[in-house]
Formats: sequence, structure tokens, C-alpha cells
Amino acid sequence: MSLFSTRRAFLASIAALAVGLAPVIAQDARRAYTPPPLDAVHSVAAEHGMVVAQEKLSAQVGAEILRRGGNAVDAAVATGFAMAVTYPRAGNIGGGGFMVIHSAERNEDIAIDYREAAPAATTPQIFLGADGKPDAAKSRDSALGIGVPGTVAGLSLALEKYGSGKFTLSQLVEPAISLARDGFVVDNDIADTLPGWHQRLTRWPSTARIFSRPDGTPLREGDRLVQSDLGETLKLVAAQGPRGFYEGTVAEKLAKAVSDAGGIMTSADLRSYQAIIRQPLRGTYRGYDIVSMPLPSSGGVVLIEALNMLEGFQLADLKQGSPQSLHLLIEAMKRAYADRARYLGDPAFVNAPIETLIAKDYAAKLRAGISSDEATPSSKLASAATSPHEGSNTTHFSVVDAYGNAVSNTYTLNFSYGVGLVADGTGVLLNNELDDFTAAVGASNAYGLVGFEPNLPGPGKRPLSSMSPTIVLKDARPVLVTGSPGGSRIISTVLQVVVNVLDYKMDVAAAVAAPRLHHQWLPDEVRVERGFPDDVLFKLKAMGHLVVEPMGQTSANSIAVTPNGPFGAPDPRTRGAEAAGQ
Repeated sequence: MSLFSTRRAFLASIAALAVGLAPVIAQDARRAYTPPPLDAVHSVAAEHGMVVAQEKLSAQVGAEILRRGGNAVDAAVATGFAMAVTYPRAGNIGGGGFMVIHSAERNEDIAIDYREAAPAATTPQIFLGADGKPDAAKSRDSALGIGVPGTVAGLSLALEKYGSGKFTLSQLVEPAISLARDGFVVDNDIADTLPGWHQRLTRWPSTARIFSRPDGTPLREGDRLVQSDLGETLKLVAAQGPRGFYEGTVAEKLAKAVSDAGGIMTSADLRSYQAIIRQPLRGTYRGYDIVSMPLPSSGGVVLIEALNMLEGFQLADLKQGSPQSLHLLIEAMKRAYADRARYLGDPAFVNAPIETLIAKDYAAKLRAGISSDEATPSSKLASAATSPHEGSNTTHFSVVDAYGNAVSNTYTLNFSYGVGLVADGTGVLLNNELDDFTAAVGASNAYGLVGFEPNLPGPGKRPLSSMSPTIVLKDARPVLVTGSPGGSRIISTVLQVVVNVLDYKMDVAAAVAAPRLHHQWLPDEVRVERGFPDDVLFKLKAMGHLVVEPMGQTSANSIAVTPNGPFGAPDPRTRGAEAAGQ
């Protein structure tokens, strides 16, 4: 189906994807995703601008800003603050993320790094036990895993530098304040996920009060979620800007809550935090420009490296979803993820060979080792080590406006609902993002993954991420805005959406809804969603691939920009995802 399809859409029935990689992730117990017939799934059309997000109220907040004349950055900032209220398991002001912007007015592409940072007291040994071995509970379940939040700084910086000038920060935060103060009816994703995570949240009385019914059971569909303290925190941000969060009473309460829970983040850590404007990573693919996030996100490097390898194959001559096309995707993923593990980390601390990794001639060398009909064992690609686990429970939204601007934004708390701690008196749910560091060189985590020295913890370091907000351009104009949650599966998800749209000319909704697979080098296995025909999986196995079901959740909320206007594709894997147009 053509990328330039003009048919308005209905979205196929929404189902959620069961997550099955580890016990802590499996707490998101949901229905398995079954892809709808792709010829029955179409994108949602708009005349001018579009916001696509995992949560409908926040998408509508962003779309209203577009209707009032705001640009894509204005709408993204409003959406980001609103999701801190309406999508508490991943939307946040207690976490961090990355934003990629295409500014049509400036003919410029920008990356904003607002990833969480390790407190100044962090040591490389912080997540080791008394026996010198990694203690996963320290990074995942305790306040030691809390990184300095970056979202307020990042969204504020984006507005200051790239907003339209028509809206103040206060005006863009106001919808979030109202949603927190007045509350909203629990449905969709919160109703689906909260029961599985409630026991973890109720370790903290400050959290239990917000997400529990009077009888102590989790809020359920139809209940009202009111977050008064969060509303007051947002009021201070609206009135004072980032100072209202990183200094004064909010910062003091955040630091006290972390300290009381056994963590090390201080008021000084909050006061010193800075979001960073970086040059985005750029590549080309079949005449399109790929603009994605640089380090400390590994997303741009791995995505461009994989696309460079695939560019040497005529994918368009192979049927989408055929064993041959999937085999090539898997082999490209495997090699790019191997390099992720070996070389990448926080650019302030690691001198990674980025230009080599994303070079076409390097891809040609890697491509030469790909057999057309036989899987390459991961053990033959490099030493047996890979990057650490990254939490699956992130969220992504995409925005385009009538002026040619685009925003791709991915942010996270790491696990669903982060570490589970709401800092008392602030309403801010805090992250456990420092679990994305490698606890020790050569140590495996609960996922059987092993890490390298570039991603060891350290004071002020930002942990390596897979978040991959991406904008695809043609002749300096956006044609696709995409990204996803999903931990290590983020990059492979974005890769498949890009290939589906550019190589197979699929309608963006079909490109997003199509079943996906994932290979991250180690473990040497292909994770697959339901929906692949049995004969396809049989042929992949015959090629030597170890095929495993199910694949964990991803949600690639995307926008295709066409001469007929923007077309939004809320991912049908998330109940409540929405495309809100202008």
C-alpha cells in the first residue's frame, strides 16, 4: 500500500502485547498482540498538523496547541508535561529522554539530550554487593538506581530555543496542571498495567496513597486518578521555569525523599543538572536522510549502521515479511548490536569510533560476511559480551506541524513506574534509570546480558540508552517521524518501520502494525511477535536462527508526512494510543 495513501482511517482493534523477557517486565501482564490484516489498517489523516502518542489525553493536549498556532516544539512540550500526569508508568518529570527536532524555519536538525545523570557520589562499584558481585536489587529496586531527572530541563530548553514564541512555558504546562489537580478517569494503559505493578509501588506509602483505592487495592478502570502534589510541583515549574524543579522546595523534597530511601542524589546534583543540545547523527538510505539521536543514545549509531548494511540488498525485490527479507534484517541487527556493546557509552567519558561505525565502506565489509541463506552464529562476530538490560517501559510521541517542523521524542522512567517511589510532597514518580549502566565488566544481569567498561557507573555519567527518536527527510522535508519504547528492542523496531515505509512503500499504519522481530547479538536468538506465518518461521529456523516467542512490547507511534498532509499511526499494541490532528 502506498506511503501516500489518502484514505482516512479506522484503527483496528487495540490489543496490548504480552511481555515475556524477565519476571520484572512480565508484571505488565497483558493480552498478546495479534496483528490485524494489514490491508484493513490505515493511517489517520489530518489537514495540517498531527500528534501521535501512547496516551489519548496528552495527544489531544498537543493537538490543541497546534490548532492555536503553536509549532511542533510547542506541542511536544505540552504533550510531554501532560504525559507526566496521564501516563505515569513512563511519561515523566522524574525521568529523562531524548528529543530530535527538524526546524523548517532554520533548515536545521537538532538533538536534545535530557538523559538522567548519575549523582556526584556515584562510584563504579555502586551496584556491587559485599561479595564484589553485581547486586541487581541495588540498581532496580532501591533508591541507589535513581538518576538526576532531566525532563523538565530538556522540555524547557526545547521551548526556549526552538518554540514558536507564541506560548510561554506556563501556558504549555497549564493543561498538565489541570489534569493533575482535577484528575481524570483511569482507563486503557493504566488500568492494564497498574495491577501488575501495584505491589511494587506500595512499598512506598507516598506512592500507595496516589495509586490505591481506599481499601488498598489498585485503582481500576473507571476510578479517578487525582495527583494534587504533582499539580503543585507543575505550578512551580510554570511560574519559575526549571528553577522551580531543580532548586528550592521541590529540589529539597526530592533530595530528602531519595536520601531517606537510601539513595545518594542531593540538592546539589539537581542544581547542577543541564540538558545538552547535540548535533544529531545523520545517515542516508536510498536517497533519504536519516536523522537520529547521537550518544549517549546508541539508537542513531545502530540504526544507521544497520541501514547501511541493508542498503546493499534489493529489499524491494523481496516480499515484505518473507524469510529472505527477515533473514537480512536479523543479520544486520546482529552485527550492529555487537558494535553497540563493544564501543558505545557516554560521549563525555568514551571516545567511540562513531564515524567508522556509520561509514558506508564499513557497512560493506560487514555486509560481505552475511550469507544469503545461513545464519551467522553470534559467537563468530565478536567476544561474548553485550550491553546491559534497558527497561522496556518507555514512551514515544511524534509531532508535525503546518510549518514543516517535526519532533520525535522518547522519554522514560526505565521500569514501568520507575523505581516506584513518589517523592513525598512533590507527586514526582522517580526513575531507576541507573540500572542501564553495566554493574561490572563481564557481569551478566537477570537477562543473561554482559556489559563492557565504557558503560560502567561514574559521577555525572549518563547511562547508554537504546532510545531512538528518528526523523526521515527527503529534500530537507520530513517524510517520516518515528520512535518507540521497548528497551533494547527500540532500535530494531524503528529499523523495521523505516524499512517498511521506504522499501516496501507501506501505509504508515500498516508499517507500524506489521509483526516485528528482534535480534540483539546476544543472546543468539530471534524474538518474534505473533503474526508471522508458520512456514516463514520454519524457514528461518532452517537457516539456523533460534526463533523464540514472544517479543516484548514496543509501540512505534509514527507520522508519515505526504503532499496530502500528515498521516498518523498510533501503534495498535497500546490500548489508548491516539493520533490527534489539526
